[in-house]
Amino acid sequence: MLINQDFTWDRTKYLGGSDIGAILGLSRFRTPLQVWQEKVGHEVPIRDSMPLRFGSFAEEFIALEYAKQTGSTVAEHPEPFLHPEHPFLAGHIDRFVLEPNYPLYGEDGNLNAKVLLECKTANPFAKDEWGEIGTDEVPMSYLVQCAWYLLLTGCYRADLAVFFSSSDFRIYTIHKDLELEKLLLMKAVQFWHAHVLTNTPPPPINDADCKLLYPKATASKSIELKDSTLALLKELPGLNQTAQECEERISQIKQAVMQEMQDAETLLWQGKTIATWKQPKPSFKFDSKKFTDEHPDLSGQYQVAIANSRRLIIKDSLLIKQEPL
Repeated sequence: MLINQDFTWDRTKYLGGSDIGAILGLSRFRTPLQVWQEKVGHEVPIRDSMPLRFGSFAEEFIALEYAKQTGSTVAEHPEPFLHPEHPFLAGHIDRFVLEPNYPLYGEDGNLNAKVLLECKTANPFAKDEWGEIGTDEVPMSYLVQCAWYLLLTGCYRADLAVFFSSSDFRIYTIHKDLELEKLLLMKAVQFWHAHVLTNTPPPPINDADCKLLYPKATASKSIELKDSTLALLKELPGLNQTAQECEERISQIKQAVMQEMQDAETLLWQGKTIATWKQPKPSFKFDSKKFTDEHPDLSGQYQVAIANSRRLIIKDSLLIKQEPL
């Protein structure tokens, strides 16, 4: 069996299903660098939001709705699965799908289930990321997550049940793909050995990663600019000009909408709300300047130093004056 019944789930010691899409650069929520930080024990922000909490809360409902719509029996399996050759690779399966009156395990100790179920909630405004119901046309991070679970369990199919809204419940199907599983296994083992075991961070893939990787500057340290980076920087003036033109056009469009609405609160098109323009609820803020002026002896006791993040400032004027490469 692939199961370790005494297993204690610790995400810092294993690569799991939600990590696979991230280390491949397919996740919108995490980067390879953030996965690495978690695995090597760096302090990382706790991922907590209403969508995440709702997704966890709704898992039971989604599993029951799937069972009702398909006539299947679903079973929980609290313990994660481990890869038999690489015990640092793991996966926690939401549910398994069984034939009626079949136990999850046979007398030989092997898994009876051939189909697994993954339960998701999705933003109803992101429906264009999902294809036709019943296909495997799902966001890539979910596709590789399901493929990862098929790799670990030996199941031949994963059903992905997705709750968009009370009137939109969908079931997608991902079939076993040995070539994809082979690729995922190679990338996961590679990531673990090249980055986690050696405590070597993977390359950053966005500017937020750079801020995580290099949070502090060394005072008075300077380096000479590479020609390849200079070539990139020379693109900035033109890009900034394009961005400014886009912002101006956006402002013009908003102005046209406001002029049409005038004092109306809602703009409709064929009875549907296209835009609203109204005052938000009043908000309040602490007037620190007034407090300091009126109570100078107290204000200093409540001031706390804030460690600001590094700011990148590029001298556009110097780039424009440079001779072409």
